[in-house]
Amino acid sequence: MATFIIMKWILAALVLCIVAWMLRRLLQMGEPENVRRRGIMALTPEREAIYRHAALEIETQSAILSISLNDAIEERDSAHDEVAWRLVQLCISEWERLGNVITGLLNVTAKYLEQVRIVVPVRAMGSHHFKTRVMIDYVRMHELLDQLVFSSKRRFQLHLRVLRRAAETLTAECFRTCREAENVAAQTQELWQRLDLYFHDFDLTIKEALLAFRILLVCLPHPALGELEADVKAVVSRSVRTTPMAAGMS
Repeated sequence: MATFIIMKWILAALVLCIVAWMLRRLLQMGEPENVRRRGIMALTPEREAIYRHAALEIETQSAILSISLNDAIEERDSAHDEVAWRLVQLCISEWERLGNVITGLLNVTAKYLEQVRIVVPVRAMGSHHFKTRVMIDYVRMHELLDQLVFSSKRRFQLHLRVLRRAAETLTAECFRTCREAENVAAQTQELWQRLDLYFHDFDLTIKEALLAFRILLVCLPHPALGELEADVKAVVSRSVRTTPMAAGMS
């Protein structure tokens, strides 16, 4: 009888330990004290420099793409169809280049996620933030799956896959839409509206990708920063616009 009671106490203690460990993980109590004290998105100067190197280039390209697309729409509204179409062709080239940079940054983020040893804060990305049907359906499909994954690192990996697929899908849809509009007669108002909505979702994907990269920088161990910085520079250097100017001014 005494042995049975002891076994019950041992089992109860084991259950309590497991519950305590799970609560500790859920409440992010395993994170370094300086991360909790300074805020989850705060970065040291070294990490901030790595982030800004990527963010400045990507945000510049995104702004150029947005301005070019707005100019094309204005030209189309002014009945300058040929000029508008030439601007759209420039937009497509810029879009593809930016899409490659975003995909590369997400691949780098996924690569170094394996070295993270603390709880990774995962940002929920609801389907209601998107405007195109293709993205609403795609993100909605993953919202339920996200609720079934309890590991923070696995949820973050799923988040990165969704973003990477979003960038690829929106780029492909943009190319398909433009192929449909290769002749002036096919360039309807509905087609131009689709381009505008695709860019809205693409721009949202860019912002989410940068935020995911920033989260990685918060959580990544310090010894891995050197290799990460080299990989990020390799991705961004495919189409650097801002870095040479910044270097010349320093």
